Amino acid sequence: MSLSSHIQELRRKHEHLSEQVEQAQRSPSSNPLAIAELKKQKLRLKEEIQRLAPN
Repeated sequence: MSLSSHIQELRRKHEHLSEQVEQAQRSPSSNPLAIAELKKQKLRLKEEIQRLAPN
């Protein structure tokens, strides 16, 4: 897997997590701890993308 395709896959996962967070926040029965964990995962992906992506 090339670096650019790896970064693209990380971005896709980040977008998917964004959608999950938004959906969970709209749900009245959502678990705040689960939302926080999704946000942490999203942040880790963002940091990894920034570390790998050329400036």
